[in-house]
This record gives sequence, C-alpha cells and structure tokens, in this order.
Amino acid sequence: DENVGKTAEKGKSNFVGPEIEGKKLGVIGLGAIGVLVANAANKLGMEVYGYDPYMSVDAAWNLSRYVNHVTNIDDLYRQCDFITIHVPLNDGTKNFINKDSFDKMKDGVKLLNFARGGLVDEDALLVALDDNKVESYVTDFPSLKVIQNDKVIAIPHLGASTEESEENCAVKAAQELMDYLTYGNISNSVNLPNAKMDMNSPFRITCIHENKPKMISQITDIFKDANIENLMNKSKKDIAYTIIDLDSEVDISPIEKINGMIPFSTVI
Repeated sequence: DENVGKTAEKGKSNFVGPEIEGKKLGVIGLGAIGVLVANAANKLGMEVYGYDPYMSVDAAWNLSRYVNHVTNIDDLYRQCDFITIHVPLNDGTKNFINKDSFDKMKDGVKLLNFARGGLVDEDALLVALDDNKVESYVTDFPSLKVIQNDKVIAIPHLGASTEESEENCAVKAAQELMDYLTYGNISNSVNLPNAKMDMNSPFRITCIHENKPKMISQITDIFKDANIENLMNKSKKDIAYTIIDLDSEVDISPIEKINGMIPFSTVI
C-alpha cells in the first residue's frame, strides 16, 4: 500500500535473531566445503571449532590456523551455539545427528544441514525442537515430517543456482572425463573409487574388477615378465580399481588374459 515503508518496518519483528559475531560455530566435516565454511565464519568474527577424524592433508593446509580442531565431537556439541554438518551420506553417517547428539548439545543450539537430509534423525530432531534443545533447524533438504514445524527453516537446494556454478560444473565434468580417458585417473565417480596416480612411465594399464582377495596378485602375475614401476589399488564397496604403470610395452596376450579373468578392463 502507500504506507509500504511503515508496513515493512512493522514486519521486521518477524526476522529478529542473534548476531553471529562472537558466537561459537561447530563445523562437522572439514572437506572442501567444510573448510570454506570454517574459514569464512572465522573471518566474520565467529569462534570456530572443526571436527573431522579423516581430514586430508590438503584440507589441513587450507584450514585457517585460527580454527580450533577438536578430536572429540562431544566437545564441539557441548560448546557451540551453531552447528553445521558437511559430511557425505553413507551407511556410517546415516542419522549421524541423533538423540544422543542432541542430548550433548547446548540448549538453544541452531543446527544447519546443507549436506544431505539423511544425516539428521528427523524423529529425534522434532523432539529436540519441541524441548527447545534446538532453537532452529535450517536445511535445503526439507521433508513432510519436519516442514510443518515453525522452527524449521527450509530453503531450496541452491548450491548450483548461479550461471558461474553451472559453467564450472560442466568444465569440471569435462576435465575429470579427460583425466580418465588420458591417464586412467578417476575423480568423483558415483560407483568407482577415487584413484589418481601421477604417470611417470610410458605405459599404463587400468582394470576395474571385483573387490575380493588375491585379485591384485592375479593381475600382477600376468605381467611377471614386465617391470611394474608403480601400482595403485583402490576399492569402493564391491568394486575395485587397479592402475599399473610399466616401463615397456606388452603384447596383446596379457590384456587378453585380464579380459578373460576380469569382465572389465581399460588399456591406456
């Protein structure tokens, strides 16, 4: 209406909240995204605590020295005003945030989940919200179970909703495909393990095979007359991937033996 300015001012009470400067933020999962979040929050004046028992060397180098790295997640739960989770969803992390987790958190904690919906036990979450243990839950993975609660802030999944990110995703996919076709390296595959090895030899053979005992010895035995300069084997559930670098070319017969023993093989 013609009093839109005054109307907007009256409505601002709907958006009252705490300042984040000086508050404690707990970041669960210090991978590529978790490190960015921790560093950004630190620059905004928050006291940041990070937890990740599997943090990579690269992540450690990129993490601000002002971020407190905790080795016991209970310490993070007990201290932090805000908690954000950045871990993958798998059998080991399903319902990672559960009743036991909520019981250890500060009263009135704000929980943010922009990773995966299944990381939070929604039944336990609703109880924690009703008991005021959790003041608010912010997520871009809403469900019918939690969306009716007034303390749940649900937003669309916006991680790639910019022109720049769409282009970056396309470029990244092309680069990873080129790396596989050229060197046999695998990055961010859904079904195959990540496997990346520098190629310092003139010849490389890669094999996709079952993840079971004695497979590597069967493969390397085929090349007993060649000099294996480097070897890598990675697995993901029932599938394994082996990279073998040789200093000399081999004839087709070892490849045929691999194909006879293993349904899938790639020769580069």
